[in-house]
Amino acid sequence: MSIFSKVIVLFIISLASMMFVSYKANKLTQITIETVLEDKYIHISEDLFKYLTDSDTLNLEKKFKELNFKIIEDKEYYLKSSHTIYEYTTELSSIKIFKYEDDKYLLYMKYLDDEILALQQLEKKNFEDKELLNYMILINILIIMTLFFIILKMTYPLREISASIKRFGEGQYCVRIKTSCKAEIGEVAKTFNLMAENIEDLITSRQRLLRDIGHELKTPIAKSIMAIEMIEDSKYKKILKKALFQLDEMTNELLSIEKINANQNKLNIQTFDIETLINESLSKLFIEDETSVNISIESNFSIDADLNYLSIALKNLIDNALKYSVQKPIFIIVEDKKISVKGKGEKLERPLEFLCEAFTQGDNSRNQTGYGLGLSLVKRILNKHHFELSYTHEDGFNVFTIYPYETKKEI
Repeated sequence: MSIFSKVIVLFIISLASMMFVSYKANKLTQITIETVLEDKYIHISEDLFKYLTDSDTLNLEKKFKELNFKIIEDKEYYLKSSHTIYEYTTELSSIKIFKYEDDKYLLYMKYLDDEILALQQLEKKNFEDKELLNYMILINILIIMTLFFIILKMTYPLREISASIKRFGEGQYCVRIKTSCKAEIGEVAKTFNLMAENIEDLITSRQRLLRDIGHELKTPIAKSIMAIEMIEDSKYKKILKKALFQLDEMTNELLSIEKINANQNKLNIQTFDIETLINESLSKLFIEDETSVNISIESNFSIDADLNYLSIALKNLIDNALKYSVQKPIFIIVEDKKISVKGKGEKLERPLEFLCEAFTQGDNSRNQTGYGLGLSLVKRILNKHHFELSYTHEDGFNVFTIYPYETKKEI
């Protein structure tokens, strides 16, 4: 849950708690007042009843007036708008207390056929504590709301900062954070903008340099290869041709790694099956002897990925197996939503993490061509897809396996 969501949830909980406390306090205060009134009215009704039983209307009215009661003539109207909070009835008499409004109560007395209804408006001091409590609760609610809006204003820029950092991480290096906040969050935004500007300048310079290098290298390499073809065959021609092909391969791999690292190329995600991936990978290799590769697809399955990039990754694994395997054929095995490339050879002395760094090679590769970029490119492409690469040595075979993300989780 985000900070923004937590603040809203805490505010709702605090507000609901205060409203509940306010409701309970009002109810408790009302019950207390009515309990006191019941005792009071029951007590005074004992004195008033003797006037009612004697039909002494004059003294009864006088007594009501002394007690600050007003005798009501329109009984039906008032009783219709009131509700009973106390009732005591016998065969001959009846005493009832009604609530008319928050501060107005009715006392109803009846003896035989004589009845009287009187209204008393309570003095304001009886409700002062209740009103004070309500005011205090209201002030607390206002304080909570004020704090909520202050915190909301302070934390809201974090959403923009988070979104901007995410877009920046996805390769939108022109993203900048706009905020009017001058506190710590404003400093964070200012620091991020400065950092983003520096990184964008570095990446732009590096990309421009790589494009220039790629252009400047590939053109003379291509011309050199064409020129070499015109030279008579000799051991020097083979050496030069091999060196130029290695230089061209290294240039392509370096540019591919840089594009992956810089998020220059967005993945073109599509759905395809493993057989299509293997065919695409093999088409990128120039294999003279097809019997040097043995393919076994025990369970074909579909994945969502960038076919071009993922085929480059698998191509590099196949190419490494062909280069370093001491025995042909090599094996490409598809089973349990895994793609494995197996080549005969001794167990690698270096861990996989070391071999996936650029310009690193195992000890058994000293006599082979290459610049240690193959596995580095494989690892970066798989990371881009959130796939996993693993290495094991089984029965004399070096086994490199690609796990699609959902398969990795199950394992």
